[in-house]
Amino acid sequence: MAVLLNDLLPFGGGEKKLAACVLLLLLELFFEGAEAVPNQADIENHLELGKEFLARGQLSDALTHYHAAVEGDPNSYLTLFKRGTVYLALGKTRFAILDFSRVLELKPDFTAARTQRGVVYMKSGDYKLAMSDFEQVLQEEPNNGVVYEHFSRIKPAADQWDLVQDLIRREDHQNAIAMLTQLLEVSPWSTTFRQARSDAYIAVNDPLAAIADLRQVNRLSQDSTEGHYNIAQLLYGIGHATNALKEIRECLKFDPEHKLCFPFYKKLRKVEKQLVTAEESRAQKNFADCVAAGEAVLKHEKEEPMIRYEAHKALCACYTGEEEFGKALSQCKQALDILKDAQVYCDRAEALLGSEMYDDAIHDFQAALDMDETNARAKEGIQKAKRLQKQAERRDYYKILGVKRNASKKEIVKAYRKAAQKWHPDNFKDEEKKVAEKKFIDIAAAKEVLTDPEKRRQFDNGEDPLDPESNQHGFRGEHPFAHFHHGSPFQFKFHFN
Repeated sequence: MAVLLNDLLPFGGGEKKLAACVLLLLLELFFEGAEAVPNQADIENHLELGKEFLARGQLSDALTHYHAAVEGDPNSYLTLFKRGTVYLALGKTRFAILDFSRVLELKPDFTAARTQRGVVYMKSGDYKLAMSDFEQVLQEEPNNGVVYEHFSRIKPAADQWDLVQDLIRREDHQNAIAMLTQLLEVSPWSTTFRQARSDAYIAVNDPLAAIADLRQVNRLSQDSTEGHYNIAQLLYGIGHATNALKEIRECLKFDPEHKLCFPFYKKLRKVEKQLVTAEESRAQKNFADCVAAGEAVLKHEKEEPMIRYEAHKALCACYTGEEEFGKALSQCKQALDILKDAQVYCDRAEALLGSEMYDDAIHDFQAALDMDETNARAKEGIQKAKRLQKQAERRDYYKILGVKRNASKKEIVKAYRKAAQKWHPDNFKDEEKKVAEKKFIDIAAAKEVLTDPEKRRQFDNGEDPLDPESNQHGFRGEHPFAHFHHGSPFQFKFHFN
């Protein structure tokens, strides 16, 4: 191209170079224009493919081909109408209205497009615009029964919206919710109606229903920041920190430095991490880590009741697991002061059992059962509390060895050896020897029960597997240490292995 220009242009030096550049630019524009000329065969191919995808229900693929067809011929009202109907099927109402409006600019008497636009306006709650479109259709097609049916619903719906606004002003939220639900049957795409119902649900303390409406508002309005922020706030307010964090991250995808979402995200991330750690640690019976995480949540969140409730609930259970029953009872009370919950009642009952407050434990298990009559944990807890109460009148193997109820087998064996050496009868004489013999029998019994998983499980449930009077597990025969009580003399041969 440069060689040809040098031959063709009668300019020299700088003038020649400037003319060459101008010609190159003109040629480039010419070829670009030539490539932009619509190819009717390509347009027809896109339309056919769009039709095939539409028949198979693959709306997004159909839309792609209708886009291409419109780009090829932007003044084809039929192609615009087809794309508008696909937008409508995908719930993209704003784009559907734009296409139908463009169709009516190109062909004002195309009643199908006006009918569809009127339907979109009606379902979006834009009643004046819907009425205008339907009136024009009925002027041209007075016997159009479908359009007449739509038209007849508009004025009653508009009147009902006026009534709803009056109810909201008078703070009659329950009746406003009922009437808005009826309106949303006529206008399911109305962000105004859904936002109003969401606000009413919040007013009557039904945040989950409010969140459901807000999600629809967010989807319909395609508000990717404020909508996500509002949903995250509601989720956090009901203690759903993990879901709130997911929602706030959606906001930050569109605006990483959003003035509301970003500071909330920083706080929420810390709180959610500690709540998850507390729950996971509790499940793994790593109670020390659970306690640390729960206390961290209370440090980060000073105000939101339901987040603090989640922390108190975790601490109620985990302090019980640590056998710090006083702290557990305090945390349980704070949780129940925020929300009465069957699980927390059961957790507090377990702390009361650890404190040997059996009547109070039975009362709490019963409270849980009153809330949920199918609660198996509460039913079993009442029976367990009664057995432990009865057992308290007998010997407690944990107390005999001086170990916690969650002691490991290694800790139990170590405590056993220490106690057995201390109370071995050979170390005593006369009356003291009789006391030592009794102590030694109890120590040996404690070791037998607490190092045997099945016997320990029975004992933890309030049953003494060595009690000869107990036949709950089919026990028959002599107590395994009964020979210690015989009057015949004996020598203790004891090996600390």
